[in-house]
Amino acid sequence: MNILFISRCWPPVIGGIERQNHAVATELGQITHLDIISNKYGKRGLPLFLPYALIRALLSLRKYDVVLLGDGVLGILGYVLKLVADKPVACIVHGLDLTYTSRIYQRLWIQIFLPRLDRLIAVGNETIQKGIALGIPSDRFVFIPNGVTVPMTVPDYSREDLERFLGREIRGPVLLTLGRLVKRKGVAWFVNMVIPRLDENIIYIIAGDGNDRTSILAAIDKNKLQDRVIFTGQVSEHDRELLFCTADLFIQPNIQVDGDMEGFGLVVLEAASYSLVVLASALEGLNDAIQQGKNGYLLETGNAESFRQKIELMLAEPEARATFGQKARNYVIQHQAWPLIANRYRHLLEELVMGS
Repeated sequence: MNILFISRCWPPVIGGIERQNHAVATELGQITHLDIISNKYGKRGLPLFLPYALIRALLSLRKYDVVLLGDGVLGILGYVLKLVADKPVACIVHGLDLTYTSRIYQRLWIQIFLPRLDRLIAVGNETIQKGIALGIPSDRFVFIPNGVTVPMTVPDYSREDLERFLGREIRGPVLLTLGRLVKRKGVAWFVNMVIPRLDENIIYIIAGDGNDRTSILAAIDKNKLQDRVIFTGQVSEHDRELLFCTADLFIQPNIQVDGDMEGFGLVVLEAASYSLVVLASALEGLNDAIQQGKNGYLLETGNAESFRQKIELMLAEPEARATFGQKARNYVIQHQAWPLIANRYRHLLEELVMGS
């Protein structure tokens, strides 16, 4: 089987879709033939990338059995390809691919482009329910969760390594949130509502950047938490790993935001793959990523007291926390590693080719 994979979100740009698209292409490329057309310049490169990708795809389409699109924005390319060629087209869809509120997008992508594709690969079941509610036929959807690239071993970073990275002494337990900082991630809420309830020796590290940065920094200032909340900004791959290996708990405190949703939440699997215990909101795609009591814990979204109690319980039992962290890593290896997920993609695409 020859696959043409088209991605508008590709490294070196950093983000959840970029990491997911790169992993899908890399792992599929290990088990079948796959060529890539990718945009490495982020949003600024998109106006030129769309016509470029369409022309390249049309000129080379005869060589491929199936086309896989990296996200719903590329649905317009899939629609055109379906008009001019008898080749199956599948498209990965994330939450925002369906909830984006532009009237033009909703009219064209949701009502015309995406429903014409052969399969929409949803990374979360909540995404499927949203798509059906918007009128996309249910038989277009299939659920394939995100996977994670599991490190062969967990590096042995020390608290001293963390202190050198942060440039300060750390005396107490460390909570970590890492990723793109948008309102739905709930970081500002967590700083406002949970950190003030916790023991003063607990440190909260926020690594990443995004359009909710201002609200997060304002919450830190409002609550006078400059000594307890450390905002690092964007971090390198090396420093991501260091943080995963030296934090005591990973926090993903998502909240509900109108017009936005968490399609999956890949970073919680990355954290669990390093034996880091994850506490996440039981909301949207996080319900697909975290299996309760197996690779993390789901808590009621917006319930500050529930987060406080669970954090204090986990920090009070270091041996139980370490045991569960190893259990979570093993679960990820057995059920959520990328080679397993890539095989599900391959089987689906083979079915489309056989049925075309």
